Amino acid sequence: MQSKKSNKKVIIGAVVLVAVIAVLAIVYAMFREKPVEGSKAITIEVTGKAGDTKEYQLKTDAEYLRQAMEEADGLTFSGTESEYGMMVDTVNGDVADYNADGAYWGFYVNGEYCNYGIDTQPVEDGDVFGIVYTVDSAQ
Repeated sequence: MQSKKSNKKVIIGAVVLVAVIAVLAIVYAMFREKPVEGSKAITIEVTGKAGDTKEYQLKTDAEYLRQAMEEADGLTFSGTESEYGMMVDTVNGDVADYNADGAYWGFYVNGEYCNYGIDTQPVEDGDVFGIVYTVDSAQ
């Protein structure tokens, strides 16, 4: 009898867990930032390893930051593709190698740290994106 009650509790717990996950997924899909279609004027500011800043102003139909970066005349970047999108390690010839010296490329939108990678960061009219060579001081 005790075993049947225990099994029932496990099954109810599993069903509740699946329901909670489903609700969270629906809420995330409803409230996450969505890309904006149509023409937008944006700025991309790249601060390199030496501290110099280069600005790229462009009009774009890009919905995500990576597409806009690919359209920016003179901006070059590369990295490693993963299941989460591109992990940028080189911008305009400056290589950031976290394993070697704690360096990485920080991405900002309108002065705030980006919540998404470049493949999923939405682009809106008037956005100013910062790409900053950063060294982790804790390294």
